[in-house]
Amino acid sequence: MTIQESILQLAQRARQASREARLAPTHVKNAVLASCAEMIESGIDDLRRENQKDLEAGKKSGLSSAMLDRLNLSDKTVKSMTEGLREVAALPDPVDEIIHAWRRPNGLEIGRMRVPLGVIAIIYESRPNVTIDAAALCFKAGNATVLRGGSEAFHSNQALAGVFRKACEKHGICPDVVQVLDTTDRAAVGALLKLNNYIDVVIPRGGRSLIERVVDESRIPVIKHFDGICHVYVDSEADLDVANDIVFNAKVQRPGVCNAMETLLVHQAVADGFLPGSLKRLAEAGVELRGSESVQKILQGSGLNILPATEEDWRTEYLDLVLSIEVVDSMEAAIDHIDKYGSHHTDTIVTRSWERGRRFLREVDSATVLVNASTRFSDGQQFGLGAEIGISTDKLHARGPMGLTDLVCTKFVVSGDGQVRT
Repeated sequence: MTIQESILQLAQRARQASREARLAPTHVKNAVLASCAEMIESGIDDLRRENQKDLEAGKKSGLSSAMLDRLNLSDKTVKSMTEGLREVAALPDPVDEIIHAWRRPNGLEIGRMRVPLGVIAIIYESRPNVTIDAAALCFKAGNATVLRGGSEAFHSNQALAGVFRKACEKHGICPDVVQVLDTTDRAAVGALLKLNNYIDVVIPRGGRSLIERVVDESRIPVIKHFDGICHVYVDSEADLDVANDIVFNAKVQRPGVCNAMETLLVHQAVADGFLPGSLKRLAEAGVELRGSESVQKILQGSGLNILPATEEDWRTEYLDLVLSIEVVDSMEAAIDHIDKYGSHHTDTIVTRSWERGRRFLREVDSATVLVNASTRFSDGQQFGLGAEIGISTDKLHARGPMGLTDLVCTKFVVSGDGQVRT
């Protein structure tokens, strides 16, 4: 059997299983999620053995520390997965919810009902926890899922998907509602992306090259974000102690993820008092600093190594302990910089001014905009969504961290008592 034939059969099984997912009662879906969490906890040793195969192969192949961090099923990652499963189970079921209804003068009652998208393909890199997050959210929202993880996480993804399928079987649900491709051949992705008769939407999660390939080759609608070029703007009216902690957290807490800060903007009125201490703290944590001429001038004699920032730095998602820094003369200049160089992902302002904070929220055109909080909070679980299927910077269908209600669409439902149109 060719790869194309194998992928076609998988997609056909997913389409057939999607009807069962669509009709599954809420209590059964919740029971599946709870059982999956329990099976992960009781079978953690087996999962770790499979994960260790991937980690060892990754080290031999020269994966970066950031990539290995994403790949590792650490205690924290496992806890996040099981908590996410239970949180998704506790969330209201969006399927069949009437979100708006009205009555027409002719007596017709019209409503909009939330219904599943159908079959969702997730193509992702490194993070094996996505296998569980995606399966849980898609299933709770009544969808079937086709998962294609990166080759670097092959054993981990197979093991985790196997746990979810066993949980489905335990509660009488066809395990084909969640499937994972069992090949690392890149041709499988190309074959998958042509199956628009069976798959309703594709969500890629990974680096720019992966997402560009999916967008270029897919015959299926794609929900995506290319880059996470996130900014923290320290305003002239910022509490500098608060700003120092937010900047440090946004860059250092987990630099290899899309909601980590890549560019720091500081108002000139506070730059002299803020930058030396804040950048020293970052440098001591191993952050490479790249600053504009204004930043370099302020840091003269500080002993800090500040490399010159180039035009390309403002457009770069480092996903590492590297930071570009600029001084701006106004909030307008900060917003202009974000608009010109940002990726419309996540941006935050640190300020004590309610008015300036509200203005920043209105004028910055990003999927997530924050006031006085780290960019690292741009996350489905942190937002109370239970988990997330990804973060979208698109504007059609979904934007920002995508939870349950982003994995359904709507249909009109109309009730009458014999009305005919004249």
